[in-house]
Amino acid sequence: QVQVMESGGGLVQAGGSMRLSCTVSGLPSGDYVMGWFRQAPGKEREGISCIRSTSSITYYDDSVRGRFTGSRDNAQNTLPLQMNSLKPEDTAMYYCAAGEGRIYSSGYSFCVNAPTTMRSSYWGQGTQVTVSS
Repeated sequence: QVQVMESGGGLVQAGGSMRLSCTVSGLPSGDYVMGWFRQAPGKEREGISCIRSTSSITYYDDSVRGRFTGSRDNAQNTLPLQMNSLKPEDTAMYYCAAGEGRIYSSGYSFCVNAPTTMRSSYWGQGTQVTVSS
């Protein structure tokens, strides 16, 4: 049974930083993708940082590139996300997810396609991040 669990989140002022973490257990294969997604009220869920276990390249959405930094620990299946220079528009529910590498061949593919298809993927319950102005 695959289990995805986020930690972190909370309230921070604009310009501040916050660190999220994600742990995934029970993955059926060593070839997988992991990523962070977010959804603000009234908006669609979007992928912001994703990486495949066999790749060294992390995909970042334009909205967070240069401010957010994702990392990966394949041995323990963890995915920390360091968020710097936070803006009020970063306020959202943040979700961690994992997917099968045979379906999502890159971090880019996972970030872009998983929110829409919801196929071959596993999702955490989410953690709220609120950035005050």
